[in-house]
Amino acid sequence: MSDRVVVAGAVCDGGRLLAARRSAPPELAGRWELPGGKVEPGESPEQALVRELREELGVETRLVERLPGEWPLKPGRVLQVWTARLLAGGPAPLPLEDHDELRWLRPDEIHTVDWLDQDRPAVAEAARRLASASPSASASAVRSASLDEGSCP
Repeated sequence: MSDRVVVAGAVCDGGRLLAARRSAPPELAGRWELPGGKVEPGESPEQALVRELREELGVETRLVERLPGEWPLKPGRVLQVWTARLLAGGPAPLPLEDHDELRWLRPDEIHTVDWLDQDRPAVAEAARRLASASPSASASAVRSASLDEGSCP
């Protein structure tokens, strides 16, 4: 039997990474993660992530690329992460979902929140990609160039 995939998005905009604070379950409450959720039967991981970001945050996104690696969660589940470009909507935690706060973090701010352990490698990679973007370019030029290079937009 194969592991069930859980997907997360390294949603980037304007040189910042979106972080979501868990409100549930109790053992994860107060810690931060990249938003996402479970892949449902009949869905590809990419379809699931776009759906989850829409349902959890009320945003439309375009996935750019999957970050290398896969991280174990609880037994029988693994985490896969994609970089994502924000297309429409202002992210907000929706009622009855598992987040109570969102923050946009610059690469130098990613260590200011308590990330879930399994998200740390993907967060570090997304922050590395953001930091390597040219600081002299405008935010929209950086996003466009990053999309062409497959980096975090």
